[in-house]
Amino acid sequence: MFITALFSLIILTVCVALMSIGIILKKGGTFPDTHIDGNAALRNRGIHCAVTQDRMAAKKKTLEIY
Repeated sequence: MFITALFSLIILTVCVALMSIGIILKKGGTFPDTHIDGNAALRNRGIHCAVTQDRMAAKKKTLEIY
């Protein structure tokens, strides 16, 4: 049981180290922004995430009934 847990921990540590190697070695390296509002092409088209769309809709105080 202890051997299995230790082996799993070693594999997990190696995987995390390999995945973060680009961020660690690059000067000013950061994680990529995968949020919709971080994409300039989508922002230019007026596409926003659901949270932003909810905020924008709440600011519109219209009494129209659909």
